[in-house]
Amino acid sequence: MQLSRRHGVIGLLAWGLAGACGGVFAQTLNSQEQALHVLNRLAYGPRPGDVAAVEKIGVKRYIDEQLNPERIPLPQELQSRLDSLTTYQLNTSQLYVAYGPPSFPPNTASADEKNAARQRAAKEITPQSHAARLWLATESPRQLQEVMTEFWFNHFNVFEGKEWVRYWSADYEKNAIRPNALGNFRQLLGAVAHHPAMLYYLDNWLSSGANTPQAKGRFKGLNENYARELMELHTLGVDGGYTQADVISLARILSGWTIDEVNMKQGSDSAGFVFNPLRHDGAAKQFLGRTVAPGGQQEGEQALDMLARNPATARFISTKLVQYFVSDQADPALVGKLAQRFLASDGDIKAVLRVLFDSPQFWSRRNYQSQFKTPYQYVVSSLRATATPVINAKPVSGVLSQFGMPLYGWLTPEGYKFSEEAWLNPDALLRRINFANGLSNGKSPIARAENTQPAANTEAVDPVRLIQTLSPLLDQNAVTTIAAAPPNLQVGLILGGPAFMKR
Repeated sequence: MQLSRRHGVIGLLAWGLAGACGGVFAQTLNSQEQALHVLNRLAYGPRPGDVAAVEKIGVKRYIDEQLNPERIPLPQELQSRLDSLTTYQLNTSQLYVAYGPPSFPPNTASADEKNAARQRAAKEITPQSHAARLWLATESPRQLQEVMTEFWFNHFNVFEGKEWVRYWSADYEKNAIRPNALGNFRQLLGAVAHHPAMLYYLDNWLSSGANTPQAKGRFKGLNENYARELMELHTLGVDGGYTQADVISLARILSGWTIDEVNMKQGSDSAGFVFNPLRHDGAAKQFLGRTVAPGGQQEGEQALDMLARNPATARFISTKLVQYFVSDQADPALVGKLAQRFLASDGDIKAVLRVLFDSPQFWSRRNYQSQFKTPYQYVVSSLRATATPVINAKPVSGVLSQFGMPLYGWLTPEGYKFSEEAWLNPDALLRRINFANGLSNGKSPIARAENTQPAANTEAVDPVRLIQTLSPLLDQNAVTTIAAAPPNLQVGLILGGPAFMKR
């Protein structure tokens, strides 16, 4: 059933008032609420039985487990499905050779041939990369790793619609982001800086020092795009104390950091990044008040070291983590504690998160169920709460596009916003309510193979089971409101209600 705008918004308001009537809580979160809180912040919400399971082992143990994902085995069935994705298993060279020839220099392919290659990549690579992300988000027991993979991919955003990036965005997430999501920030920064997806997206692969031997054709000239975003968005922040002169110096330092096209075309397993000394500006540079002596590729590594260990970077990263995990309005005191730990631990992401998850701000009643879910968080948490299997990922990708948050689909380098201000509006709420109703009958195309009909014995989502899954969200007034509604509307009331919109 599709709700009209009038009925959807009026129903939402009435449901919100009903839920608010019993909303007087003690200041301390009880054990059920603590379990739900960590499942909503360190994970994409509970699946059936998760709240009871976390309550049984305690939130401290759950947090410890999530901070060490390598100790949590992936279910064999999930691993087998990931292994079955043929393009997801290809390395950057194999993807380039299999899908890139019409783009190869000297670009002799016609416009139609290039367009056909783009369409083939979109048809074969894109659905598999989306399926992998959605399967892991909905089913992986390593939930914090998936949450942080999304966080860092967004922080180091690349847009899959930019030509060659489509070949490599899945590999970028799989091999640069996810393995380093709970590791060391400097290693993560380096993995991003060396990956062909980032080199291509922000054009550093084209950048050459002035008057260098191979500064000609498409490689002629210094490109400042990556240098600027590396400081403004990836490390120091817009108020990080750098100047335009520093941007130019960093671009000169990173000149010659490019994509290894020669070995890629030969299908080399290790091809991706290469340093080209014939396109590198070899003069000394002044960067952030220090002299960077001539040193080839090592100049860039030194610059990454300087940026990763800068106090401005510690503050910037800490602020974003507090905004993501605690509140849209970052508490300066908590940011300061995280920044201190960031610097003291040399950028140990896990150590910084421990401070955050141990903080009174994280456990404050004021910050419980206070953050409005992004479209991605809402969709994934709905699938998890209803135990809807993602057999067909295409409808999920379509819904996320309709909601304004397509996977890997943000054009510009700053990535998606996570704030309530960015996503809370009447149209968005109506779309969410209609999505929730579409899941409730158990016949969603998400849960069946493409171009097949639902099985005759398909069961609708059980509202009683859903209430049990989400019980810490719902006070007695809310449960009474749901129970009084017609059975076919109850799941929609739960997932479309204001309590489930927040985490």
